[in-house]
Amino acid sequence: MTEEPTRPVTRTPDHAIEPIFAERWSPRAFTGEAVPEAELFRMFEAARWSPSAYNSQPWRFLYALRGTPDWDTFFDLLVPGNQKWAKDTGALVILVSNSRMKVGDEFKPSASHSLDAGAASLAFALQANRQGWHVHGMGGFDKERAVTVLNVPEHHRVEAAYAVGRATPWAELTEEQRAKERANARRPITDFAFHGGFPQRED
Repeated sequence: MTEEPTRPVTRTPDHAIEPIFAERWSPRAFTGEAVPEAELFRMFEAARWSPSAYNSQPWRFLYALRGTPDWDTFFDLLVPGNQKWAKDTGALVILVSNSRMKVGDEFKPSASHSLDAGAASLAFALQANRQGWHVHGMGGFDKERAVTVLNVPEHHRVEAAYAVGRATPWAELTEEQRAKERANARRPITDFAFHGGFPQRED
């Protein structure tokens, strides 16, 4: 059996797009290399320029670097299944959004705070890839406890957790790891984009 030197590329977009979108992926095998804070801040800088309603910029990134006292606090919030592989990442990030925005001189509820934070998270992940790092998003963590241990203020929502690190080279993966690291596909555009509204329901 011929040894595969690099991760097989199986993502083929149906339309011409910039490669950065199909190249982004979320590995589960990491090298254990620490992420320098300066590198992480370049990712946050990309997120900083994301669009938001009224330019309210509701995203808040809470982070812990590998090897620092805060690492254990963040790591303990993850469910065991995510701890199993996230232990080898270099930074852990919790994304929080502010559910209120300032319009003029008063604060009003924001209907798009989660959407805007999501836009920032994609910018964060794409910039990480450009720097040679990878980001793996997680919903498997204790959001309620995160509010307490991370001092999340009132009117803020804990959205997601992210592990950031250097992906393990393909040649160094076990067969079990390779099965999980192979590129996945996406549903076709016709499943989620509808001209003129949703198709007429038959019921």
